[in-house]
Amino acid sequence: MWLGMSPPTGADTQMEGSPVDGAFFQILLVAAICVLAHRGRRTLTFLKANFPILIYFLFCLSSVVWSDYPGPALRKWIKAIGDLAMILIVVTDPQPVAALRRVFSRVGFLLLPMSVLLIKYYPLLGRRYGAWDGAQMNIGVTLDKNLLGVITFVLSLGAAWRVLALLSGDEPPTDRRRHLMAQGTLLAVGVWLLTLAHSATSLACFILGIGLLLATRLRFFRRKAAAVHVLVLSLIVTASLVLLLGGGASAAQALGRDPTLTGRTEIWAAVISLASNPLVGAGFESFWLSPRVHEKLWQLFPGLPLNEAHDGYIEVYLNLGWMGVGLIGLIFVGAYRGAVKTFRRAPALGGLLVAFVLTAVTYNLTEAGFRMLTSTWFFFLLAAIEGSRIAAGVTVGASPSLDASSGLVPQLPARNGLAGRQTTRAIAGQIR
Repeated sequence: MWLGMSPPTGADTQMEGSPVDGAFFQILLVAAICVLAHRGRRTLTFLKANFPILIYFLFCLSSVVWSDYPGPALRKWIKAIGDLAMILIVVTDPQPVAALRRVFSRVGFLLLPMSVLLIKYYPLLGRRYGAWDGAQMNIGVTLDKNLLGVITFVLSLGAAWRVLALLSGDEPPTDRRRHLMAQGTLLAVGVWLLTLAHSATSLACFILGIGLLLATRLRFFRRKAAAVHVLVLSLIVTASLVLLLGGGASAAQALGRDPTLTGRTEIWAAVISLASNPLVGAGFESFWLSPRVHEKLWQLFPGLPLNEAHDGYIEVYLNLGWMGVGLIGLIFVGAYRGAVKTFRRAPALGGLLVAFVLTAVTYNLTEAGFRMLTSTWFFFLLAAIEGSRIAAGVTVGASPSLDASSGLVPQLPARNGLAGRQTTRAIAGQIR
């Protein structure tokens, strides 16, 4: 769009996509495969420790067989593998927690200030009119306000994690004041952008995530890690009661939404009735490729082009059926268990992983977040894989100092000979 080229429109967008985007993603995927091949042993270790995720992606691949559009479905699956490849690059890094910090910082300092720049000074690029009501909305470097909201939410949550770690001394003391000023500024910009985006779901998830980060910093939770279960369960039960006992309209109005969640409840009812196969779905990312679906929804919602269900669980159900929803549930269980085990061993990092898992549950109630190239999906999978690494005690390299940044293994001096080996054995025995 920025280059003034003519992108595919209508059904061509779903079937063919953009050749420029396709070439770009292919380059990234090939580069990622080269990196992971170089880290072959570490990569296999992480894959073996995450069977639910592997089974899910294999089921997505097998669903191409019963898709009415196997070619586009296969291309989308290959693109979806890119998410997993990029996550593995982060967690197989010799210093995975330091790599995670760099992801938050480098992406945050690029996208958030640029979004502010476009919104304030280049409105033709940073703003657009919504398809729902025609109102002007701020989109920054994205394509709509919800995308801006979710990107800002996950990056701001990472900035908040960095700020809390710097204040509590969890991070190395080098240039702490300078880093604290930078991360504090990034967090402030992120909070401001969330107010500009007017994405109620992202704002609610950010508040929920911040609450979890602050709660897990309390001594009570650090001394009694089981209390985290009570905290998470209470938050989930509260959200469920609001929806199941008829409080959804009041909650929506409190967040600045209309009682139908900006038309979402009507969309949910319409798309569920169009599901082709309740057990296995229409095939990976294939439901919205059907002209029958678009024609029916165009009749029900004239003038409103739909390409998602605005609910992550319903979206998975439409494409992969109850089998896909069940596999997502297995990933959630594994991710949550790994995050809590991480919290017991490394409270600062574990609190972040728990926050990403719980906010992913919440975000997908009103947005389709279990999709490729979605920020919540990326960081949810990253939390699951990183949690499995620490829960299983997996190290990523031979040097004992590789996990020093996570607080799990102390930084050992570089020594040679018998004295160095004795020191290493002594400290390793203390850790055990």
